[in-house]
Amino acid sequence: MIDPRDEAEYRRRLAEGHLEMALKALRRGELPSSIQHSQLAAENAAKAIIAIYETPTWSHDPSPQLLEIEMRVDEELRPSLRELAEIVGRLAPEHGRSTYGEPDRGRTPWEIYTHREAESILGDAERAVEIMRRLLGELLG
Repeated sequence: MIDPRDEAEYRRRLAEGHLEMALKALRRGELPSSIQHSQLAAENAAKAIIAIYETPTWSHDPSPQLLEIEMRVDEELRPSLRELAEIVGRLAPEHGRSTYGEPDRGRTPWEIYTHREAESILGDAERAVEIMRRLLGELLG
């Protein structure tokens, strides 16, 4: 059986590692890579919280699972949980786009993103990791 604290800690390290990689990739001008890592940072931030209550799914969009545990979280933490779910849901499609581009439009990942978009997505990932850290502190003491 997986220890929820161990799984949460593992997901926290994944989220923080992907966030660091996203920042490095952005500095190098590797926009699709930055966006991939940003999306994975947010995804794993959500999964760190989910792991406290149940096994996270393999989905790149764990926002529905995160919202399912909302009623199990203290009321004062629910707005942060909902904000995290909103960020994760918004970034989930970027997993496919940053990997495959837009095949229906014949555009590769290197052709669809601007530096401004990558910065914005990185900002969302930073916020997701910040929320995760705060929630983990509250939930795990």
